[in-house]
Amino acid sequence: MSNKKITALFTVMMLLITAFAVPVSAQSADLTVIGKLAVVEKAVYGTPQTGAVSDRIAKIEEDVYGSETQEALLPRVDELYTDVLETSEDAPSMLTKLNSVEWTLTHSVTDNSIKARIDNLETIMNGSAEAGSLQGRLDKLLQLAYTDGEVEVASTLIPQDTLIKIKTLSTLHSKQSRAGDRVALAVAEDVYVGNVLVLPKGSTGSGKVVKVSPRKNFGRDAKLEVSFDTLKTVDGKTIAIFVGEKAEKETKSLATAAGASVAGMIVLGPVGVIGGAFVSGKDVEIPIGSQTYVQTKEDVEIYGITVN
Repeated sequence: MSNKKITALFTVMMLLITAFAVPVSAQSADLTVIGKLAVVEKAVYGTPQTGAVSDRIAKIEEDVYGSETQEALLPRVDELYTDVLETSEDAPSMLTKLNSVEWTLTHSVTDNSIKARIDNLETIMNGSAEAGSLQGRLDKLLQLAYTDGEVEVASTLIPQDTLIKIKTLSTLHSKQSRAGDRVALAVAEDVYVGNVLVLPKGSTGSGKVVKVSPRKNFGRDAKLEVSFDTLKTVDGKTIAIFVGEKAEKETKSLATAAGASVAGMIVLGPVGVIGGAFVSGKDVEIPIGSQTYVQTKEDVEIYGITVN
C-alpha cells in the first residue's frame, strides 16, 4: 500500500490541547471530607456509595483493611485517601502497587475498580477470587509478582515533550459525534524514563470532540476537531498531553517506515486554521484502536516503578 493510500485511508488529523495536569496532592487539598470519601469509593468500587457517612467509612475500612477503626471521621477518611491513592518513596499507594502487580503479571494495566482488578488477577493466577481484606489480598499478589513482595518506586521527572503512543477507545464519526463528547484514550506502549516505568500500557486518559462540521453540498468535506488532553501515570497522577511537531513527525516517520503495516495509525497533517486543526474527508471516521503519538505538555514529577 502506498503512502498516499495510507494517508487517504486513515485521514489527516491534528489534535488541540485544552486541559492541564492536576497533581493528586492539589486535588486532595481542594476536596472536602465527603469529596475525599467519594474519590476513594470510586477508586475501590468504581462508583461513590450512598448512605450515612459513618456507615460508608465503616464499610470501606472493613473492605480495605479488614476491620473498622474507632477514630474521628476526618482522620479516618484522610488515612484511607493516603493509603489508597497517595504515593511516597517509602510508601507506595494501593493504586500504585496494584498497577505494578497487574503490569508485572499481564504487561498491561486496566481502568476497572481496585476491587474488580484484584478479583480478576486472583482468578487469573489462582482460578477464583479470594476472601479477606483488599490490602491483604493485594499483598499476596505482590508476593506472586515480586521475589520480596515489595514494589520499588522512585521520584522521577517526565520531561516536557516526552513522546507517548496512544490509541483511541472511542469511535469518532462526523455523523454521530457532537462537540463536547468525551474521547477515551489509552497508552499503547510502555513509557520509561531510564529504568523507571512512568506510563504503563493500558493507562487511560481522555480528550474531547471540540467541533464537528458535517459534510455539505458542493463537495465540501466534513470536519472533526478533536483534542487529546490528559493521561494517567502509574502513580495515578494526571498529566497534560498534546500533538506538537515532535509527535506529528514521529507518527509520519512510523507510517513511512512501516508502510502497509501501520493499519490503524492516524497520519497527522499540517497545522490547520487558527484555534486548532482538523481532520477532513467526505465523512470523517476514526475507529476504536486508531493510534497516534502525543507529547507531554510540561515537565512533571511523579513516582514511577523501578524495573530491573
